[in-house]
Amino acid sequence: MGSHTELVSLLLGTVGRFRRQVRRSAGRSFVGPGTDAGLTESQAELLRLVGRQPGISVSKAAAELALAPNSTSTLVSKLAAGDLLVREVDADDRRVGRLRLTEPAQRLADASRAVRRAALNEVIDNLDAEEIAALTAGLEVITKMTHLLGERTP
Repeated sequence: MGSHTELVSLLLGTVGRFRRQVRRSAGRSFVGPGTDAGLTESQAELLRLVGRQPGISVSKAAAELALAPNSTSTLVSKLAAGDLLVREVDADDRRVGRLRLTEPAQRLADASRAVRRAALNEVIDNLDAEEIAALTAGLEVITKMTHLLGERTP
């Protein structure tokens, strides 16, 4: 196996800057009346996931975010105590916890997602067909890398 130190550094730096810039362009997702601007990135990621997939189980959310189930349960408890998240017992299997955002948190998540998507659409409109094709191919590679990393996670 060869060393790809420069490529790894470039990839991590680029992805990190891209995520931060997307967040900056849309503003903070969960800042508003009744919310806490001091959310950790893990808390905000969980809220964004639940906002996109209302009713997701706690275990599925943990898997999606590559977090330990007990860490996810701790996040859920804190966010529920902050009136951002609701945990409900699944009607068919009482061992399963289903998650949804509170109405105010869901409105904030939807608005933030719309702003992020609009900003990205606007930027993509400035790319030519070749750049869009390269971006699409690059995303396929990142998707494969994400899958390979997931297979390595114990």
